[in-house]
Amino acid sequence: MERPVLSPPRYSEIEFAPSPSASHSGTDVKSAGEKGTDEKKVPGKIEEKIEEKDFTVAIRNLDDSNTGSDSDVERTKPSEKLGSRLRRWINTISVWSMEWGPFTLLATYFITSVFMYTVLPEGVLEIFWFLYMTTNFYIAANTVIEACLALTPNAQARKAMQKMEETGWNFPTSNEDLPTIDIVIVAYLPNEKDIIIDRVLYAINQLVYPSHKLTINIVYNTPIPMRELQMELHDLAAKHANLRVMQVPGSKSKADNVNFFLSLNIQTDVIAIFDCDHYPHPYGPRWAAERFCQDSKIGVVQGRCVVFNASTSFLTQMIAVEFDKIYAVSHPGRAEMWDFGLFCGSNGYWKADILRDIGMDDDMLTEDIDSALRALAKNVNVIHEINAISFELAPTTYTGLWKQRLRWAQGWTQASVKHAVLAWKKPEEGNRKFSVRAGLVSLLLVRELSYYLVSQYFCLVICFIIVGFPKNPVALAKLVFFKFPVSEWFFIISIVCLFATLFITNHVRSEFVTRRTVVKFTIIYPAYLMINAAVGLYGHARQIMGYSSWNPTART
Repeated sequence: MERPVLSPPRYSEIEFAPSPSASHSGTDVKSAGEKGTDEKKVPGKIEEKIEEKDFTVAIRNLDDSNTGSDSDVERTKPSEKLGSRLRRWINTISVWSMEWGPFTLLATYFITSVFMYTVLPEGVLEIFWFLYMTTNFYIAANTVIEACLALTPNAQARKAMQKMEETGWNFPTSNEDLPTIDIVIVAYLPNEKDIIIDRVLYAINQLVYPSHKLTINIVYNTPIPMRELQMELHDLAAKHANLRVMQVPGSKSKADNVNFFLSLNIQTDVIAIFDCDHYPHPYGPRWAAERFCQDSKIGVVQGRCVVFNASTSFLTQMIAVEFDKIYAVSHPGRAEMWDFGLFCGSNGYWKADILRDIGMDDDMLTEDIDSALRALAKNVNVIHEINAISFELAPTTYTGLWKQRLRWAQGWTQASVKHAVLAWKKPEEGNRKFSVRAGLVSLLLVRELSYYLVSQYFCLVICFIIVGFPKNPVALAKLVFFKFPVSEWFFIISIVCLFATLFITNHVRSEFVTRRTVVKFTIIYPAYLMINAAVGLYGHARQIMGYSSWNPTART
């Protein structure tokens, strides 16, 4: 079987002109920014809302200042100075404990575990070893089963794309029967100041969807005024009838930005959420819309996210393979196996009434997963559409990746603790299948426990090496993999599961990932699992310490 053919735009060739492919979808289908003689009119209800709220950027007067005369300033008393210093010291100690407390807990966890194994008798170590190998085998087997099940939706997606290419991109649903879509691009301006204009122009000019049914919304927050950039965004909104630019007052997170947009109650059928670094495939919105038209019971369509800066470095190469494994294998496979899908934060299309009802919780570090699980609590049908592709940036530095993954890890911990009850609780509407309940146990409980199982196996291996240090590589391999009976079988089965999963990932990889890159990822995969477990444990430690800072990923 050939891998799916993905057709991303060639970014180096983009001139921000209407896509020539639009002619294939009917004479009245234009790229989002094309006005022509039949310039798009904002629906009446939206016009009424515009009279009440200003959708353009609010530019502060940077020349204003709140300085007062010297006579208004009282001298600070010595006691007030001492109190101010004391507060600064307390704040410094608090910040230090929040940053280094989790690291201290994690280091203590590993050191204590290794020491414990060095003093335990051989028989007890054998029990622990079999426990870890059995549970790790379950995780590996579950992963490879999901990967095999993912082959079916990938084959269906490939077949559907080939059919559209052969018919000149004439989709089954007529343009007039398509839902109206509001694309919400969420941005934190200081981090994305270098890319936001490029992404806005791309969305306006390259997306192929009936122009009177597509609106682009830039919803951003910024802690500091950025006058020139904000004015440029304002000018773009004035030039394009289907572009709105909104600065969210007081926002400190993506959840705040999305909730602000939802509070406007704009009349639309579908709301699509994208992070600012994304390039949606020109036909991405159309693929999602077709799924809504085919099945009215679908509440959310989650597309496939592809890393397009894979060639930047070894780090981005590995992240690109990881994303192919997650979005083309794990998510579709899980949906097939456990009968539920997940909204993943970006490139997700929601029915507007469902998203307004659920909203986003700004107390959660991964507000997307929280919203996805709250949707699941209401039995909302979430499906994965592999052809609704969006191209995004991977972090280019190890520091950026570390901050991103720690936020994800702690956010998943928060969501797992909050929503674990879904595995046995009765849903708010209808009934919950046994397969869904079992899938929730696997996703929210087993996944979090796996961090301890993988790390404890690692600590046990370190103990073996310390106690009986091997004299050669053969002795090391025997010590690590074949110390106890039936070790060979656990080792062989685990290797088979590993290679089967990555073989399937190679089969459905994006065009930005080469076979050589998949081989590299396969080689480092054991280390990847250990690092992933350590990051998960670090997230647990942060949650215990009460860490709550939201660290956005820098984009360039």
